[in-house]
Amino acid sequence: MFKMFINKIIAILCMSVVQRTAMASIPTKDLVNDVDDWWRHAVFYQIYPRSFMDTNFDGIGDLRGITHKLTYLHDTGITAIWLSPIFQAPTDNFGYGIADYKDIHHDYGTMQDFEELIRKAERLNIKIVLDFVPTHTSDQCLWFKKSFSREKGYEDFYVWADGKKDEKTGEWLPPNNWNSLVYGSAWSWHPKRQQYYLHQYTAQQPDLNFRNPALRKAIDDVLLFWLDKGVQGFRIITTNYLYKPSQYTDALLRGKTNNRDSYDLTENIYSRNQSEVLEMLYHWRSLLDEYSLQSGGPCRILMTDAPTDLKLLANYYESDEGLMGAHIPVNFLLLTEVTDKSDARDFAFNVQKWLICTPRGHTANWIMGSHDQSRIGSKFSLDSVDSMNMLLMTLPGIALTYSGEELGMQDYRAIRWQDTKDPVALSVGPKFYQSVSRDPVRTPFQWSAEKNAGFSKAPRTWLPLHPSYLEHLNLKTQLDDEKSHYKVYKSLIQIRQEPVLREGRCQVEVINKWVFAVIRSLKNHRSFITLINVGSKPQLIDVFNILDDVKHLRILISGVYSKYPVGTLISGNNSITLAAHEGIVCQLETTNAMTEERRALMKMLLKSANIVLVGLLFYKLWNNKWTKLNFNQNAIW
Repeated sequence: MFKMFINKIIAILCMSVVQRTAMASIPTKDLVNDVDDWWRHAVFYQIYPRSFMDTNFDGIGDLRGITHKLTYLHDTGITAIWLSPIFQAPTDNFGYGIADYKDIHHDYGTMQDFEELIRKAERLNIKIVLDFVPTHTSDQCLWFKKSFSREKGYEDFYVWADGKKDEKTGEWLPPNNWNSLVYGSAWSWHPKRQQYYLHQYTAQQPDLNFRNPALRKAIDDVLLFWLDKGVQGFRIITTNYLYKPSQYTDALLRGKTNNRDSYDLTENIYSRNQSEVLEMLYHWRSLLDEYSLQSGGPCRILMTDAPTDLKLLANYYESDEGLMGAHIPVNFLLLTEVTDKSDARDFAFNVQKWLICTPRGHTANWIMGSHDQSRIGSKFSLDSVDSMNMLLMTLPGIALTYSGEELGMQDYRAIRWQDTKDPVALSVGPKFYQSVSRDPVRTPFQWSAEKNAGFSKAPRTWLPLHPSYLEHLNLKTQLDDEKSHYKVYKSLIQIRQEPVLREGRCQVEVINKWVFAVIRSLKNHRSFITLINVGSKPQLIDVFNILDDVKHLRILISGVYSKYPVGTLISGNNSITLAAHEGIVCQLETTNAMTEERRALMKMLLKSANIVLVGLLFYKLWNNKWTKLNFNQNAIW
């Protein structure tokens, strides 16, 4: 009886070896099921709703259009959609001055359309994150109307102040010398209230007063409303402007400009980065965490703009006392601090700077395009699109992509004055509008070479389309092409499932002035290296002098214009020539014939075999076989 039991134990132990061997061949993504950490290695895709897909033929993108194209995003491998503002707001600022926090902008559809978007996204396991603007509203907001009328409970929802009298002229002037981020004084007079109100942006966007507990409670109520609708989080915009001081002291002059209407006239230390901003972030994080615990399901996340002073970054993630802040303070360094004039040292410095400032246990993030900044294909060059996406996708943590960057879409700088919609561009007039307009990066998505790039069947689209859609910069053509920017982008998302890119350490090496490397390594796995030439000329490099014990490189992903086919082996005896703006992603193969994966598998097998031997030993001892044990190969197996 006992002998049968021991035999069963030995059989089970032997089977465990087989089971573990089989498990090693299962794709990593099938093993990953940590619901709370879905965001830590996610690919976020920012959609500017007006420009994604039009389904009602008015020339403006809408929510139904996004719902219709969710399958495309799912097939691409996108984890989450980050939607630019969709709330009811005057059309002149496209959602960044909200009139009703609990309603959908009429251009985009209805609440029913939004609910259908949520349902389909859930079926496809795509998370929805909303841009949220808490610093100010539209002057058409009911809150503002109640506030300037001094309706009870709303008197202090906004920042109101008396003016000061000019002793010489007797004229009433704004409370201080603060200027708005747009142009001119940050204060406007309201004739009914007979006071000035503060606006960091336009006069049509009055600032909310976060020192008022009733206002803070009202904002919490809005967040909970959208969480109940099924959103998985928010990106809080212009976080550092949430709080203003109680006293409206004049700011010190910077001495950089004589233009009295310029924002750069003063130091602006009072209107931003007040200490209470961090307290508000910790409160919102607590609100979202508590909601996730009570409601179940995936973690609801908090995104913010990162502080411009990276010394504050650690506190955006977490307080010194351990209070949690933003899951993702959005990192704009690769968006704002590198240009087409930057060399390899600039790229490496800005990557390392963020990694150094990110506290242990928190997750880095990377973004290279947005609805306010020039696209990769225009900021750098069209042949830089693949290499910049390689950088974005092989750095550790979270990748954020602006819609159209996967195709290499470019800025359309030829938009005429009469077609201009950006309020900032309109404010400077026809002579200077092109230098400040953001319309060129907000043109409609280029789905095909059909009329209006397949975006709309309307006679006219809200912004004109870039004519490049007629050639190869559209999705349909790139799906059909053997090699395309889109296919490179999709391959990069697929390779992100590798454990090395999910969990591995990151090392950034400058090889020469124009070439740098991102090396990702993880114990018991082959390392990856991304090589990028940011220069305008080919570069001959010997990468093996920075790599230990490497026999050759195997190219996993190369760009559209690369001479290196996927699968190419580059021997350690050879140099590598990278074309201008070229990037390649490679796997390192060591000189040792036994790879890291094989060593790990052998170690596992030996461990299981030792367990079997111990079982046999106890069996023999139990039967009082004290004779010398002869453990030859036949005895074991």
